[in-house]
Amino acid sequence: MTGPVPVAADLVQRAAGVIAARHRGDLAGAEALLASFDTDQARTLGFYLLADLALGLVRAQTGQSLDDLVRELALLVAATPPPPPG
Repeated sequence: MTGPVPVAADLVQRAAGVIAARHRGDLAGAEALLASFDTDQARTLGFYLLADLALGLVRAQTGQSLDDLVRELALLVAATPPPPPG
């Protein structure tokens, strides 16, 4: 792949694949996809772009402002119990 758009699309697709694999219970597949990112910067960019796209889709469907969606997301994250130790 060449150019910024195909590279960005590839990063987003791999980030989405990580999430899909985890939801399927395919932890090995998720780990393999995570390892396929060349750098931490590429992984961060892929997940950032995926989050941005996902929030845009939710905003388009709900009509909420992005600020309201982010506020609601922050409240959900704050209310999530921590994972069990070990």
